[in-house]
Amino acid sequence: MSVGEWKRLEAVERIGRFEMTVRRAGELLGLSERQVRRVRRAVESRGAKGVVHGHRGRWPWNRVSEPEREQIVALRRGKYAGFNDHHFTEKLVEAEGLKVSRATVRRVLRAAGIEAVRRRRPTRHRRRRERRAREGEMIIWDGSPHDWLEERGPRLCLQGAIDDASGKLLEGAHFEEQECSAGYLRVLKGIVGGHGVPWSAYMDQHSSLKRNDDYWSLEEELSGEREPTQVGRALAALGVEVIYALSPQAKGRVERLWGTLQDRLVSELRLAGASSLAQANAVLEQFRQDFNQRFAVAAADERPAWRKLKRGLELERVCSFYYAATVLNDNTVRVGGRVIDIPPGPRGRGYAHARVEVRQLLDGSWRVYYQERLIASAPASELGELRALKRHKPSAAHYVLAEPSTPALRPEQSL
Repeated sequence: MSVGEWKRLEAVERIGRFEMTVRRAGELLGLSERQVRRVRRAVESRGAKGVVHGHRGRWPWNRVSEPEREQIVALRRGKYAGFNDHHFTEKLVEAEGLKVSRATVRRVLRAAGIEAVRRRRPTRHRRRRERRAREGEMIIWDGSPHDWLEERGPRLCLQGAIDDASGKLLEGAHFEEQECSAGYLRVLKGIVGGHGVPWSAYMDQHSSLKRNDDYWSLEEELSGEREPTQVGRALAALGVEVIYALSPQAKGRVERLWGTLQDRLVSELRLAGASSLAQANAVLEQFRQDFNQRFAVAAADERPAWRKLKRGLELERVCSFYYAATVLNDNTVRVGGRVIDIPPGPRGRGYAHARVEVRQLLDGSWRVYYQERLIASAPASELGELRALKRHKPSAAHYVLAEPSTPALRPEQSL
């Protein structure tokens, strides 16, 4: 008999001895007078057993049967090995047709000797930053290098962004071989194309996002400011405010996202048997929609703040690699060892010595612009950021193809 049942029995006995009223007993026990009278009648008819619940010792009607327990353990050790308790429960309900709760699954697994995937550690005290009120006011983006395919394929980096107000994993998230400028430009293009232009972007100080080198060109020294990275240039063209985080904890929401994805998404990739970059991206897109349904929260203000793309801006052009160049005497532009021929302009005019804007789009193709007009294009080549070698007067021949993780270019330098 529990302590609460002993208290009920004691109260009933005191009522019988006229030492306590029914109302007072109800106040002490937290029961109504009607319930106290019901308990008193039960004690008078069945003695002390009257305070014991009638279902004591019985199995609940919805108890998981022994065959179901064995099935749960077998699935967890086989098909869903490595899934956390909550994720595993979702799969049991949605894919296996077993209507069980997370608490039940946890008890079954622990009884079978299957421990939790991750042990919870006490968190350090940190001040919480309030979410932005409306979707589109701020995005938080980052890259997460990880063994996402668990040695079934190459080691990949997941680059993506979440909305600060709702926690949604935004369009444009994808896997790359490593964290790079092209990856961030793809994320930005996906966000603007699928949602709109955000007001601000919160990020770390990766070399793709912020110039971390010590080099200053003469033009930069004269102007007193450094040229942005390729990604920074795209953000400036879209009017997105840049906010740099000083520590991983400062962008805790996206860091927690990586923790969740390195648990759930890795399990989904394993379940799908993904072993390549293309397969991983296919699983990710389906997972992203499911993730948002489960984990996204409602913004404080339901009116979205996404902005429309400014009239006249071409998204493909903004989210691409930019280089300033000078047209040579033979009406060609040389970039990274590639020669782009410029056809004659209106009335057969040439463009020798003209300063032009060279763009490599994310599909690898090239475009050349003069005074906002497209004057030449070239087929796709290997996509990668070009960087100028540190020389006093860099020329087109000095530009080389950089690794994706190489610090940002100095694009304003003459080709």
